[in-house]
Amino acid sequence: MYPIEDAIYTCPKCGALIEATYEGLALDAAATKRRWRERRMSNAPLDQSGVWRYRELLGFVDTARHSAVTLREGNTPLLNAPRAAAYGGLDALVFKHQGFNPTGSFKDNGMTCGATQGLRLGMKKVACVSTGNTSASMAAYAAAAGMTPIIFLPHGNISYGKLAQALEYGALTLQVEANFDQILALVRVLAEKTGIYLLNSVNPFRIEGQKTIMVEMLDQREWSVPDWVVVPGGNLGNISAFGKGFRELRAMGFIEKLPRFAVIQAAGSAPFEKYWKERGEFEAVREPETLATAIRIGDPVSWPKAIQVVDESNGVVEKVTEQEIADAKAVVGQCGIGCEPASAATLAGIRKLVSAGVMKRDADVVAILTGNVLKDPDYIYKYHTGQLKTPAGAAITATFGNEPVVVPNDAARIAEIVARHGEA
Repeated sequence: MYPIEDAIYTCPKCGALIEATYEGLALDAAATKRRWRERRMSNAPLDQSGVWRYRELLGFVDTARHSAVTLREGNTPLLNAPRAAAYGGLDALVFKHQGFNPTGSFKDNGMTCGATQGLRLGMKKVACVSTGNTSASMAAYAAAAGMTPIIFLPHGNISYGKLAQALEYGALTLQVEANFDQILALVRVLAEKTGIYLLNSVNPFRIEGQKTIMVEMLDQREWSVPDWVVVPGGNLGNISAFGKGFRELRAMGFIEKLPRFAVIQAAGSAPFEKYWKERGEFEAVREPETLATAIRIGDPVSWPKAIQVVDESNGVVEKVTEQEIADAKAVVGQCGIGCEPASAATLAGIRKLVSAGVMKRDADVVAILTGNVLKDPDYIYKYHTGQLKTPAGAAITATFGNEPVVVPNDAARIAEIVARHGEA
């Protein structure tokens, strides 16, 4: 056990990630569910947050004494997607879309807690290593809290839609000539030497915020646990947080069972999928490759926690190709929903799992969409115009392409084209 005031991320004895636990946490399930539902009607900032609304589960901070840094995060919808369900081979499919967060990704759920803890500790500077979503979120929450955000990211091969957010929120942005995993090791050394507070997923309070995604999902479903929860796998913080949330709720009597978890990785960045199938020693991918930049991580720090969640839930881990991700992303778009590339790994994975008979056609499935459709606009344009290529340079087929049409300044001709559009 370590004091809450210590800025610590890993155990000094064994090197494992630190986890926030609350001795004696016991809630009356029925009364607490009513209280959480009543808070939806409140105009108080903490009640309007889809994270702090469930603050009884966030025992690391007393919100009556310490300020919480909130941008009204959470409150993300469950969206029915019949077309995506049919593509995946399911009778029905619901997306929990984290792209509706303030900075457009699930990172806000964790960052509100991480930034709150940093503020509580009196930190002036906070840092993260990120290919996009984490940096955008951290920069926003640090700015809102009056702290200085410092972002380290791999030089080149990044999403400018995400980088633009970090620049706009005033972050000092350092592009390092190394990959994500190498930079994270570098920054952890810098954090110890300089006193900068690290807000990557190694931060245990980030995980606390992210677990509320599942609490909110259950609240929205009247506390009915789905058969499956499907999530993209990058650094594996999300799956670790989701499992923690479900375990705590089950222990206190809010629910009676766990869902099965499915973690989906990109084929070029799939060390966790390989470990789940082969076990033995965990082997990092030295040069991870995928256009889905949010999950392009070859040495995920949260894999020990993630494998515990997968095994405990009788879950699975699958990998999908660049082509499968791109096509699934286009299908999500056809539902009127849209998502970032990494999010689409969920639908691509569902399609493979149903085809293999692992997931039943009539299963009750909730898939997590991690980021907004506008996080990577270049990817979208290149796919629909037939210009998208894999990291190795192979062409990705625009199976569901929707290329812009150049037309003459001729009303009759345009009317013909419009009339034909949508015909079988």
